[in-house]
Amino acid sequence: MAGPQFVQYFEHVISALKELGNSGRPAEVRELISQKLKLSDAKRNEQISSGGSRFENQVAWAKFYLSKDGYIDSSKRGVWSLTEKGISSNLTPKNYQEILERVREQVKDSTSIAEDDFKVSEEKTAPPDIGISIPNDYRSELLEIIRKLPPVGFEKLCQRLLRESGFQQVEVTGRTGDGGIDGRGILQINPLLSMQVIFQCKRYNAKTAISAPQIRDFRGAMAGRTDKGIFLTTSTFTAEARKEAFREGASPIELVDGEKLVDMFVQLELGLVPKTVYEVDTHFFDEFA
Repeated sequence: MAGPQFVQYFEHVISALKELGNSGRPAEVRELISQKLKLSDAKRNEQISSGGSRFENQVAWAKFYLSKDGYIDSSKRGVWSLTEKGISSNLTPKNYQEILERVREQVKDSTSIAEDDFKVSEEKTAPPDIGISIPNDYRSELLEIIRKLPPVGFEKLCQRLLRESGFQQVEVTGRTGDGGIDGRGILQINPLLSMQVIFQCKRYNAKTAISAPQIRDFRGAMAGRTDKGIFLTTSTFTAEARKEAFREGASPIELVDGEKLVDMFVQLELGLVPKTVYEVDTHFFDEFA
């Protein structure tokens, strides 16, 4: 296929959202696309040069262009939802080039989006779901700073992040021979119910993904202590690791990869100075024209 490869996912993103009831979270959309296309683990684990899943990045680029062309809305909570245009659409490959051209034309009148974002290299990470009009540079910069922290510093940073997220009595253990457990805390679900949570932190570079055996080892360390664990990393998880984390009959483990880690910092405005940027929504005025 000539041109950017992510265009092949245009119709699959819309089809998946329709099947999910016209809205869904990014992970739900990706999982449904993967199932429909019967993607192999090798295909899902393939990485771009800067790290991260090539499949997930291409789906994100497809969603970005569909959003800019009015097919998809995304809420501040990261939910993708079809617009009326998206619901009534029936995309075919001949529409792909038209979408690319229309969206790239928008950049000529936009001051909030870098022109480079539309000269898409598929080795470049797609803009985030939250606030897609905001330049993506701060995400890369934040993640790079975190990756350069010493291991102890990253553990303490995760401790702070969990505290800011509502956990209580969060302590970093990090003792040798503790089965990979880096800390524990208590999540107060409501006034009558709380849960002890164990967490593990891995400060890896972008190209070192967490594997299924590491998830199994962590679950083994959890045994007899708690039924809930969180695995935080600055890198990614392989497809096998994600399956293992939620394997039926085993204690589920929440996975926080580099992208989700940055999302948490954004939502908590932790280590970031927020700035408001507005972009005119020309479609809003169509009915009044």
